[in-house]
Amino acid sequence: MKDLSIYFEPVNEGLEIANELKLVVQCHDSSGFPEIEEKGIAIIYVPEYRNSAENHKEVIESFRAHFYSLYPGDNWNFSIYDLGTIKPGESTKDTSFALSQVVSELVKMEIIPFVIGGGQDLTIACYKGFESHEQMINICAIDAELDIGDPNKEVTSDGFISHLLMQRPCHLFNYTSIGMQRPLVAKKNINLFDELYFDICRLGQLNDDFKVAEPLIRNSDLLSIDFKGLKSADTDGSKYPNANGISASQICQIAKYAGMSDKMSCVGIFDIHPEQNNVASGLLAQIIWYFIEGVALRVGDFPIGSKKNYTQFHVHMDDFEEDLVFYKSNKSSRWWLEVRYNSEAGSKYDRHKMVPCDKEDYDNSLNNHVPDLWWKTLKKIN
Repeated sequence: MKDLSIYFEPVNEGLEIANELKLVVQCHDSSGFPEIEEKGIAIIYVPEYRNSAENHKEVIESFRAHFYSLYPGDNWNFSIYDLGTIKPGESTKDTSFALSQVVSELVKMEIIPFVIGGGQDLTIACYKGFESHEQMINICAIDAELDIGDPNKEVTSDGFISHLLMQRPCHLFNYTSIGMQRPLVAKKNINLFDELYFDICRLGQLNDDFKVAEPLIRNSDLLSIDFKGLKSADTDGSKYPNANGISASQICQIAKYAGMSDKMSCVGIFDIHPEQNNVASGLLAQIIWYFIEGVALRVGDFPIGSKKNYTQFHVHMDDFEEDLVFYKSNKSSRWWLEVRYNSEAGSKYDRHKMVPCDKEDYDNSLNNHVPDLWWKTLKKIN
């Protein structure tokens, strides 16, 4: 693999780390860069804020102090690396290139990059890290807004999706937004998501039934979390003034869902304010912890597991020549819906024909209701 150490500075030597977790994590400190040999998780800090509304120059590591004060889970039998800090380059493009190279190399080694960073536009850099794998991927964003932006203007942390869509070649199959707050989003942006057959799970839907988020997260390769989308009362109201938003317990459960998904290959938490209080830094540390705990609970479901480990259900639909086919994992009891398509569409869509769903989708199909996720997936393939 490439020498990734050239992109990193070690963890602050003044950071006091004295806990059992320090014995579990291979940390880039004064003793040198860790040997990356086994698959696992790599923590990366990228303080790049030049595309943010507030161009912070401070570098924080308070989240690390909180993280290393925690205790490891029971079954963390995989490698955990703390690679240190990717310092911003001469330009934002330099920083983006460095992060994309790091993500690319780590994903090749089946190591999940967990990026803590500046502007959410760094999501594009994480996305570019998948380009060398030449496969279509899905992105899920936890955000109060839809950060569309203008492709004819400079990319910003709250306007990057249009730039993401303009990437060529395009490897984006689906984009999902969870936690959107309707008062903060223009109708034209919601219409654009509908036209692209992307998914939106509003904050109200999430609060009514939190489990609706699980299949959406399980369908994603890359998770991008905007820390500003969290409830201010649960973070730092002076830095994140969002009266509503996703709660602390919800975001930790989302992180756990992401960790449990065998498809999830990269996670980023962005727009972290360098001067946030200890409550916000402590929450960030726990989000990291719950993601690691989720990874420890993986069972080898799709796309890793064989269909032999699933129970198959066929549902006849009145207006369809073929049945809808659902699969239930015998390991985790989670559900998928198979979307069959003309083989001429190409094998690049093969990893997207099994769409995560829940039992409610199966139950509704028994009443001759075709799940929206089936239609949306078929439209994107065709």
